[in-house]
Amino acid sequence: MYTINLKQEITSIAEFLKKTFEKTGKKNAVLAWSGGIDSTTSLFLLAKALPIKNITVLHLPFETSHEEEFADIAEMLTISPSQFHTVSIRHMVETTKANLNVEDPIRLGNVMARMRMIVIYDCAKKLDALVCGTENKTEELLGYFTRFGDAASDIEPIRHLYKAQVYALANELGVPKTFIRRSPSAELWEGQTDEGEFGFTYAEADEILFRYFEQKMSIKEIEQTGFKNAEKIIALVKRNAFKHEVPYSL
Repeated sequence: MYTINLKQEITSIAEFLKKTFEKTGKKNAVLAWSGGIDSTTSLFLLAKALPIKNITVLHLPFETSHEEEFADIAEMLTISPSQFHTVSIRHMVETTKANLNVEDPIRLGNVMARMRMIVIYDCAKKLDALVCGTENKTEELLGYFTRFGDAASDIEPIRHLYKAQVYALANELGVPKTFIRRSPSAELWEGQTDEGEFGFTYAEADEILFRYFEQKMSIKEIEQTGFKNAEKIIALVKRNAFKHEVPYSL
């Protein structure tokens, strides 16, 4: 159901990236690397479109840092130490948490996502660069993103791909297994995982979303194929649909 021509897809994405940078007149890119599958795959794709020296990678941990793990990627892509920067957002987040009296973990997660984007866009301004996003289609459809936080970007190389397709592309690109096997997490608090928040897996979401959006099946029809969380997942899609419309204007 998710089968794509992986080599052709990689070529198409690389061409899209090249043309976008040419169109905007920008030569540099900034990418926030979390240690997960999406940001790692996006970085590998970006490396096929731009000279490596033109890519700056930011690692912006709050709780858990994966800085040491980047060495394998740096060696594979020949990224120099001067192009990789770790900036802890803990102090910024803790200060904002105290000033706004934020206790709700969802609100705090949104603060973290927006703090990261402040750092990313400041770096992009400094380097006259485009910000490369890392969102996949499953997250985008579910509305699993923070407005003006992790959803903010200038260019998105994998937003048209379901999570399962990102995994397939990562394998084709030679992304190290460490990052492919890691449980998806926005690392918004200790022990947080995407699927733990959802109450369902990405694999199940992909199956349901593909049937609903690509095959135009009804929720009842999807449930009849064995996916009992269809109503729950599509309800989440509808509840978060407003995120795709803002800002509303006259």
